[in-house]
Amino acid sequence: MDRRLDRPWWRKRRNQAIGGAALALAAVAALAAGLAAGAKPSVRVPAAGVTTAAVERAVFHDFVAMRATVTPKDQVFLDALEGGQVEQVLAHSGDWVAAGQPIIRFRNTELELEVLDREGRLVESITQLQAYEKQLEDARVANEKAAARIQYDITRLQRTAERRDALLEKGFVSREAHQAAHDELAYNRDLLPLQLASNRQQDALRRRQLPQIHAELESLRESLKITRAKLDALVLRAPVAGRLADVDVTVGEIRNRGQRLGQIVPQTGFELRADVDEYYLGRVRQGQGARIEAGGGDVQAKVIRVNPQVTNSTFQIELAFQGAQPGGLLPGQALEGRLTLGGDQPALVLPAGPFLERTGGDWVMVLDDGGRKAERRRVRLGRRNAEQVEVLSGLQPGERVITSDYAAFEKVDQVILAK
Repeated sequence: MDRRLDRPWWRKRRNQAIGGAALALAAVAALAAGLAAGAKPSVRVPAAGVTTAAVERAVFHDFVAMRATVTPKDQVFLDALEGGQVEQVLAHSGDWVAAGQPIIRFRNTELELEVLDREGRLVESITQLQAYEKQLEDARVANEKAAARIQYDITRLQRTAERRDALLEKGFVSREAHQAAHDELAYNRDLLPLQLASNRQQDALRRRQLPQIHAELESLRESLKITRAKLDALVLRAPVAGRLADVDVTVGEIRNRGQRLGQIVPQTGFELRADVDEYYLGRVRQGQGARIEAGGGDVQAKVIRVNPQVTNSTFQIELAFQGAQPGGLLPGQALEGRLTLGGDQPALVLPAGPFLERTGGDWVMVLDDGGRKAERRRVRLGRRNAEQVEVLSGLQPGERVITSDYAAFEKVDQVILAK
């Protein structure tokens, strides 16, 4: 009896067709993988979206562009010496003030009462010291009077004794009266040295005390002067002449002691401050020249101070104008300028561009002869300014380099420029 024989699955035409297709796809994938293994990572970008420039031999201008801020040479800050309630504003920001001119008047009842109390106590102490000084002087005068009185009594009694001596010989006076005159004379003669010695001691003590009294009086008078000056401090006055700035106070508000109230800019001129990229820190020094655009032209300036502290990838320099200062400058005004780092020299140069921020000057994308493809190349760059970069090695004159931003090129070795 005949029976049907089925073909194995791998011999069926449908399965054979599917298997052949799978083998073909595997071969194509293997071929593509093999080709990709030797290919460079690349990215395709529109040609219109990139900027290119040629490497050429030219004069390299060794400068750094900067944006300088006008600042006053001198600033005098105004602080509240004694706080209180603002009673009157006598000058405002932008006004010219003379030295000693009142600017703000405060009212402080508590301070006024405190000053009056302390002033009364100081006056009382001064009065007591002056009274004591007067007592010492009165005692000195009394002692001198006592000594003079004794000297007078000695002279008077000596004459009386001499007269009684003559009268006693003639019997006109009793011996008792004669002896009394001599006894009183002897007593005063013995009393005089004691009085003179006491006078000397008290005078020495007085002389020692007087300087101390005078010093204490001077100290009390100075304290009294300072105490009274506290009330004068309720009126804020301009310490120097100049333009008033940053005064922002309102009548009725309370300001505390030591609080900053504003500043005065004297007419001593202006200087410049500029932030420079930390890349140039080793090349900027005191005395270097700069050219500043101000007053409708260029003026010369010189670096007078370099602050080496780096903040936010920049350091600060201060510059002074050379010669006549341009007119019309205002504090805080921004001026464009160029800081000269060295002389102009021939070099192989490349125009500066955003590519430097991504590569740090270590590599660039160099276009081929057709200008349709660019490849990564290691280079060594030297000095740079806002317009040029000095090429030390890796590039030749005439070669073109992509100088626009490399944000899309950091992980590729090849850039294809599409139309």
